[in-house]
Amino acid sequence: MIWPIMRDWDQFLEQTPWFLQPGDTATVGEARPWSRGEVAGLPHLSALLASATLTPVLISGTEYELLAWGPDTDRRGWLCRPPLDADPGQVHPIHRDFWLVCGGINECFREPETRWLNQNEILTEAAGRTPVSDVLADYSWIWEADGLAIPIQPEEYYVVAVEANGNLTLVHRESGGLLLFAPDHAFTGVTPLPGCPPYSLLTFDDAQDLGAWIERAVVAQL
Repeated sequence: MIWPIMRDWDQFLEQTPWFLQPGDTATVGEARPWSRGEVAGLPHLSALLASATLTPVLISGTEYELLAWGPDTDRRGWLCRPPLDADPGQVHPIHRDFWLVCGGINECFREPETRWLNQNEILTEAAGRTPVSDVLADYSWIWEADGLAIPIQPEEYYVVAVEANGNLTLVHRESGGLLLFAPDHAFTGVTPLPGCPPYSLLTFDDAQDLGAWIERAVVAQL
């Protein structure tokens, strides 16, 4: 007997049974090939999107788009928000170009081992509203305990990823420089920013800016 191939949405629910909460309703549209083109400066992401299928989903009145790729019986992908416009001064240009085709990622399924694991918000508008200045002020004691001061201007940065335990990935609005604020982590491949104690502000050894961070995570998907 040949079993029917599961829809991308059904595979998503099978892999993330926690996502829909009691009382949630989901209206699932027709899957269609990706048609929004490339994202400037992100060739690996652009190739991944070109291979993806997009399924519109309305969950309790909120619009999402499920992007999925891979073999029919072993799909993987992201549940995303629809594209959005951005104030040119609000986010880095690469992020603004990303938002023209995708509003950011709320959930991943069958995610390989990347730094996007365990993230609640990735490249979303909601992540960007996280008050960096307030968060760092609340943790200023980390630096003060070592006789140090926070060595960045927090208002120059915004959040591009929020981990389940509260760690934040930060991007400089102009340069795209990448930092990880991680008072609770077990990461390898990270180095304290000069003037910072361990478990505070860190740099990624293999991704110095936003573009490299996105491309590094995408390469693991290809």
